[in-house]
Formats: sequence, C-alpha cells, structure tokens
Amino acid sequence: MPEFTSEAVELCPSSALVEGGRAHGFDVVYAGQAARAFAIRFEGRPHAYLNRCTHVPMEMDYQEGQFFDDSGNWLLCSTHGAAYAPDSGACVGGPCRGGLVKIALSESGGMVRWHTGPQLKPLEF
Repeated sequence: MPEFTSEAVELCPSSALVEGGRAHGFDVVYAGQAARAFAIRFEGRPHAYLNRCTHVPMEMDYQEGQFFDDSGNWLLCSTHGAAYAPDSGACVGGPCRGGLVKIALSESGGMVRWHTGPQLKPLEF
C-alpha cells in the first residue's frame, strides 16, 4: 500500500465502486478552480481522475457516472470519443492530448479515500 503524507478525505464505501460500473462523482479544487472528479473500480482496484477530457476541457460522462465503454475496458469521452485506460488515465485512442489527471486513492476498512496534493484540495462550501 502506498504511503501518503497528504490529507485523506473520505470518498465512499468500498461497495459503492462496482467493477466496470457507474462512477462515484465528487467535487475538488484543482489548481485553484472548482472541478468535478470521479472514482471507478477497474481490475479490483479503485482509481480516480478529474472529470476533464484532455482534448477539450469538458466533462466526459455521457450520463451521470457513465464513463466505461460497452466492453468495460476503456473510459470514453462522450463528446469526441477520446479513450483512456481506466487504471492509468493514459490516452489510448481518439483525440486526446496526454492522459487524465489522476487523483491518489487509498482503500481500507471498507472505505475509499482520496488524497490531497499541492494542486488538489477539497471543495469547501
């Protein structure tokens, strides 16, 4: 398990992330601006990214929480069809410019947590 020196923020129960299923959305502040993010489960592990396509910086889901293609192997941008690897966020096809911004996650005690960073903070209301 990786070591984290950042703040851990509870995201959701582990059971909320179903393999290849609907994503769990959450709000963050990235580089000083409010942004939407999402967490998914792929090959048994949770992964999270900013919900921002690298082709055109807009949200990717075609319906709330729907990112996986029909095969469950790729994350798709609904607007222009850019495809990303679920485990790394790397661009694997279509009009992408680099990979998705990955958000560090940890999972223990039946809970998934995301970790803050120099440019990543919780959104405070």
